[in-house]
Amino acid sequence: MTARKRARAQSRGRAPGQPPIAVRNPAAADVLQWNSAWLFVAFGLAMLVAFWPTYFSRLSTQPTYHPHAHGLAMTLWCVLLVAQAWLIRSGKRRLHKRVGTLSYALVPLMVVTTIDFIHFRVQGVTELGGFGLYFLALIVNALVAFLVIYGLAMVYRREAAVHARYMVCTIFPLFTPVTDRLIGAHVPAIIPLVPRIDGAPILPVAGFILADVILVALSIWDWRANRRTVFPIALGVVLLYHVSVLTFYRWSFWAAFGAWFVRMPFSL
Repeated sequence: MTARKRARAQSRGRAPGQPPIAVRNPAAADVLQWNSAWLFVAFGLAMLVAFWPTYFSRLSTQPTYHPHAHGLAMTLWCVLLVAQAWLIRSGKRRLHKRVGTLSYALVPLMVVTTIDFIHFRVQGVTELGGFGLYFLALIVNALVAFLVIYGLAMVYRREAAVHARYMVCTIFPLFTPVTDRLIGAHVPAIIPLVPRIDGAPILPVAGFILADVILVALSIWDWRANRRTVFPIALGVVLLYHVSVLTFYRWSFWAAFGAWFVRMPFSL
């Protein structure tokens, strides 16, 4: 076997000389990788529509740098997802790998700008009540869930199908900022149906349900087509995030964290 053939065999996940690994449904195995670019485009457009009234149409009137830093980092993430999926769709795998290294800088930037922005939002608050603690968990724990899923995508970066699925799943912890605004602007009838904390409606619950339903559907499809467990694992991470948001605000350890967070001099 030539060196080139050995390299190809190893890239397919089998040792040199072994027979090809059977794929239960070859046609279905690549459908997600092939179409993920459109999924990311749809998410990016939804984000643009959701944030157009409060941010994108008011770029020059923002009072501080905080929304710009956070908005730029999140927008760049959506652009990176679309670009990476499109490069795979175009067969440009080497360029895909090179561009992907940008995420090692972009993801920490997303974390820092998000923490900075949320800290700016709670500046001047002497004590976070139930709603404030819930809001803190909504943002901070979303970052944790996002980092776990992104980390799994990087661990499996050499297994293209698994890596692609985890990258798709990185959008689910980021769902509610988009769904909250779309529901509030276009489907307000949902608002009375969601639970409340301190009298305020917890609209992210609707986004949680949508994310979970999509992940359940993807889990069933991918297991039947390819016997993969990526989406169930991501669903477990996302469900833990959702449960934490709806419960942490009741616990003393989170109240202590909230008090510490408010006191920390993050924002300028």
